[in-house]
Amino acid sequence: MSLKEIIKKDFIEAFRQKNVEKKSVLSMLNAEIKNAEIEFKMREDGLSDEKVLEAIKRGVKQRKDAIDKYKAGGREDLVTKEQQELDILKVYLPAELSLDKIEEAVQSVIAEIKAQDISQLGMVIGKTMQKLEGQADGNVVREIVTKLLQK
Repeated sequence: MSLKEIIKKDFIEAFRQKNVEKKSVLSMLNAEIKNAEIEFKMREDGLSDEKVLEAIKRGVKQRKDAIDKYKAGGREDLVTKEQQELDILKVYLPAELSLDKIEEAVQSVIAEIKAQDISQLGMVIGKTMQKLEGQADGNVVREIVTKLLQK
């Protein structure tokens, strides 16, 4: 079963259970998937799981950004709402690697490209993100790369 089909099945289940929050988030996600299918001219074939994951990641990033802004503005009620939506979306993402595994990947990239200092931060982050293929949050990778390059 494709990721798109799983999301549709979960949407129907949330609708039947009258889970308004989950139904709303999955409805929005289904709309993003349909828009992407139109954009990539794949309405008949449907999106690959990879493209569906990209849509989910966009939604996760939007929620994380909103949470940061709401926290800065002191709107805990909206932080809670966004966090609930984020938790719903994270179910469909592949499991993230532990900090130790991410650090190992960063160290191997640093050794591979022989990075010496913080001026090569972007290059190390880019290669690490390619290597990890969405299994780590970009902000976490940035923190680890910064820490290791400042030694």
